[in-house]
Amino acid sequence: MKKLILFTLILVAATGYITIKYFKSLKSSGMHAGNIMRTIPDNAVAVFEFSNDKGFYDIFTGNTLLGSLIGEQKLSELDTVRKTLFATHLLQRLFDGSNIFISLHSSNQPETELLLTAAAAKDADIGAFDALAKQKKTGMLITPLTIDEKKGYTVFFAQLKKRFYIINTDENIYSASFSKELLTRAALYKNDKETEAFVPLPDQQNSNSLANLYINYSQLSSLFDQLFKTKNHDLFKSLRLLPASAALNLNYKADAIMFNGYTNIQTDKPASYLNLFTTQSPVLNNLKEIFPSTVAYSMDMAVSNPVKFLSDLAVFHDKAGLKPEKDTLFARIKAETGIALRTELNRALGNEFAVVTTRYRERIALIAVKDGSKLRPVMANISTMVNDETGEFNYNKLPYFLLGDAFNSFKRPYFRIIDNYLVLANSIKELDSYSDSYLNRKFLNKTGQYNRFDNLMGERSNVTFFINFKNAQPILKNDLKDDFFNAYKSNKLSLENFYAASYQLTATDNNFYTNFCMLQNMIDTTGGSKTSKSPQ
Repeated sequence: MKKLILFTLILVAATGYITIKYFKSLKSSGMHAGNIMRTIPDNAVAVFEFSNDKGFYDIFTGNTLLGSLIGEQKLSELDTVRKTLFATHLLQRLFDGSNIFISLHSSNQPETELLLTAAAAKDADIGAFDALAKQKKTGMLITPLTIDEKKGYTVFFAQLKKRFYIINTDENIYSASFSKELLTRAALYKNDKETEAFVPLPDQQNSNSLANLYINYSQLSSLFDQLFKTKNHDLFKSLRLLPASAALNLNYKADAIMFNGYTNIQTDKPASYLNLFTTQSPVLNNLKEIFPSTVAYSMDMAVSNPVKFLSDLAVFHDKAGLKPEKDTLFARIKAETGIALRTELNRALGNEFAVVTTRYRERIALIAVKDGSKLRPVMANISTMVNDETGEFNYNKLPYFLLGDAFNSFKRPYFRIIDNYLVLANSIKELDSYSDSYLNRKFLNKTGQYNRFDNLMGERSNVTFFINFKNAQPILKNDLKDDFFNAYKSNKLSLENFYAASYQLTATDNNFYTNFCMLQNMIDTTGGSKTSKSPQ
């Protein structure tokens, strides 16, 4: 009995000790995350959070996945900062074990900018910077820096021939960057908004996470404006217009980058097209099975209740002030053809529709319908038929008014019904190209690496954005600004090393559960070369 009591007391004591240690860690992690993120300027596009400890670096030693996201040069610069400056015996304890936040900011420069933010240890000696500045042969020249009465330092790295700036932005929180302009912005930044650009993960979820990714959707367009030659680039345009922020956890995998978490809709901002999918239930994705092998990027949409979706879309258009134009168009169609087109679409529409862009810039709309044979005469009556199978719409902007923003590029498209799919394109040549892919089963899911990638994706979602980097390269070469394409192409660490990426949004509680996945190209272990091939 005495042994049992003693054993119980030891268990209670151990449990109490573990609980206290756990919640102390939890409180520290959660407090730092919230306080630190409020000091990051809200024009940040994304923030990557990780723990600055040996365990994290050991896991990714020799792994190029994360480095490929920021490129070889920036990774090399950050590594030099870590090893030359913060790994010195004077500064090692300053941020050891702290959570580091690397935020990505667009700029008017020919490269994106990175800001590092972290909380120093409470018992760390900040005067260590001054002591380090007095040492010789460190490979650094450290001089004082003041911005808005905030103390910091300029560090010139002889190895990089480049200056690095660090400043105490708020109490025990420090920000640093190679860009003095960005650091100044951080030093002057005051977060006085009621709505946070980034919402930290819950404390327990954050403490159990290897790394986190936060995304500010409202800043994606400014990033794309910096990257691309034209501001109206259609790549993932609907995603860029979504009023939301995301908080995602990293799931470690040797050959893939995978994040999952939640995208939270900002209800105080005007709704976008993607908001319409938040009230649907997740749907099994089948349309991707007929994507052509040449797909460069795509947007696949799925709805559990097509009638509700079309009704919500009508309300969305009315709020946008499009009701007069839309009603006039459908009234004209009814008068000239006798067809109530919206009623017919309510009857015919299936659960999925997608817009696919191929590596040759062919743009194809694929719309699942319940019965293609019944829909054919309806389409023929609103079109000028070129032959028995193909016609051109007689009315402008119909796809946009019928199915929404994703179909805005199809003004007066050609159509063809293949089995139970309505296929739209802006030229007969594009329709013929897709018909050839369909009839000869030249689909993406028949290519070598796709099935590896598909196994990483969720089976059900409501919106999926997909890009195949090999197929997209001709488009990116033409559309990206030269500096960014050169960084993408001629780099040991770049997106070119990946096969594909997807971003899946699955409706839940009027928000989205979110999966982000990037799969690395397969490596030929016999010769060390990539095995991915361009589709024929």
